[in-house]
Amino acid sequence: MRVGAFVLSAQFPGQGQGEALNRAVRTAELAEESGLDAVWLAEHHFVPYGVCPSAVTLAALLLGRTRRIRVGTAVSVLPNVHPVALGEQAALLHLVSGGRFTLGVGRGGPWVDLEVFGSGLAAYECEFPESLALLLRWLSEPCVAAAGERFRFREVPVVPRPDELLDAAGPEVVIACTSPRTVRLAAEHGLPMLLGMHCGDEEKAEMVGLWRTHARAAGRSPEEIEGAAHVSVGVVQIADGRAEAAETLVKAMPGWLRQGLGAHVTVDGRPRSMRDPVEYTELLCELHPVGPPGLAVDRLTATAERTGISRFALLVEGSGDLAATEENIQRLGTEVLPALC
Repeated sequence: MRVGAFVLSAQFPGQGQGEALNRAVRTAELAEESGLDAVWLAEHHFVPYGVCPSAVTLAALLLGRTRRIRVGTAVSVLPNVHPVALGEQAALLHLVSGGRFTLGVGRGGPWVDLEVFGSGLAAYECEFPESLALLLRWLSEPCVAAAGERFRFREVPVVPRPDELLDAAGPEVVIACTSPRTVRLAAEHGLPMLLGMHCGDEEKAEMVGLWRTHARAAGRSPEEIEGAAHVSVGVVQIADGRAEAAETLVKAMPGWLRQGLGAHVTVDGRPRSMRDPVEYTELLCELHPVGPPGLAVDRLTATAERTGISRFALLVEGSGDLAATEENIQRLGTEVLPALC
């Protein structure tokens, strides 16, 4: 079982944006010191829900600050960027880090980002498959041309080539999946899924089963299907008792969620609904390893058994406090990880 930290660079009420980013950097450094497997970096634009606008840029900094831990994006929002530009950045980080970089990509949402970056609503609604296919070609072929609906250009060489490491493979790519359509797309390309913290074990198990069905239909080998390293996103808060751990999150997270998620603006004025922040926080406490170390071990083990997923990205900054986040990571590393298989 591999456990990593999910870092949102969350700006809690009363905090500055630099404070949120500095906490994100410290989280990654301490995650390595505490023996975690990876750090996963979120990307958002124009909202305090997360103040990191470029997960690949922050990943570059953290890869330079660390020596062992993997660093991944969770996720880079593909409709906002050119796939070739993102592919070049991923190849660069893969090579200079010795293969420690994971590129997570996703569709994002119908947000005003699409207007600001000029990609338009179609990039989100219908052009994601074309963008993903071009990105994957860039990471696997020596030369690439494009003749699609959105991207058209003559053949150019891939520089730097991401397959120059000894393993002769490019960076790992995972895809955030929130719908059956995206699950199918991930399966057809043989890409592991990144499954969100709002999903319980039953829903995640169904998505893994659907992925396997589509992967078999696409001709993926049994070995590839069984070996797919899907990632379960969740929340972790370690304390001596469950009530204490839950109280820490219920005190801090609703204000952040209300402020952060409420700041999203749709590109086309479509109405949007938001979960009740307190109820959502309480749901996360029920679904994920929130409580004493033994409970955390039991919940992670149960999720792995029910879903077949053995890789986790856990939000460690739910308290909104740097000292509490540091203690949370240290306890996760010293009191939970040694008890996991």
